[in-house]
Amino acid sequence: MTDAPRLAELVETWHSACTDFVALVRELPPEQWDLPTDLEGWSVRDVVAHTAHLEAVLAGAPEESIEVAEAPHLKSLMSYYTEQGVLARRDRDLDDVAAEIEQAVATRHAALLADPPTDPKAAPPKTPGDVPWDFQTLLSNRPFDVWMHEQDIRRAIGRPGGYDGPAAAHALRTCGRALPMVVGKRVSPPPGTTVQVAVPEAGLDWTVQVGDDGRAAAVEAEGEATTTVTLTPEDFVVLAGGRRPASQTQPQIAGDREIARLLLESLAVTP
Repeated sequence: MTDAPRLAELVETWHSACTDFVALVRELPPEQWDLPTDLEGWSVRDVVAHTAHLEAVLAGAPEESIEVAEAPHLKSLMSYYTEQGVLARRDRDLDDVAAEIEQAVATRHAALLADPPTDPKAAPPKTPGDVPWDFQTLLSNRPFDVWMHEQDIRRAIGRPGGYDGPAAAHALRTCGRALPMVVGKRVSPPPGTTVQVAVPEAGLDWTVQVGDDGRAAAVEAEGEATTTVTLTPEDFVVLAGGRRPASQTQPQIAGDREIARLLLESLAVTP
């Protein structure tokens, strides 16, 4: 697929993710708004507010400027930036925040259709917090982020689902592409080691091999891996998303169990 169709596909994946997110939010009764999520310091309400903040600024809304007090869950400059959007919406009705997301998405979707990006390395007109992302990074990040936050809400309210759409497939594959880094740099097993991660319910698996130089790369599966870790889609997501520790998942392990332990403890690849 060439650049322009690939970017157009990401736009539609993001639009689908946002549509599903808003639909879920509008079904939440008020007694679920303040339930805690797996994201430290954030409730369901806060996750919705965060999503509204980023979609609003990307659609052209002015940045909020709110003083943010230190808190245990704020560990970076970006976390202080995103907290501003959460605090600005903390007292608003979630139906109102959902409408803000819907309007922002409609505005930006129309703009992206009217003037579709064709160069993945070009600079978008706006990024969250003005981080130096190109179009490819921004358009890949947004469906990933929105879908991950839909899952944060679903786990908080005990309503699993949402794994059958394009955003889910995009998110799972995005996490899978990070496995060579996880294996090579974090697990750092000996040269010749092969590690397979399988998510059969999603029809996905990845095999990573460590070369003589210590670098790891994705390879075609051949023979029995040194270690094979099989996960449910949700366990893969909570580990790759840094949402829960390995002790709260139920992996199936074959082969070298120490490598598997290190892999599971090192799998978080999102902030």
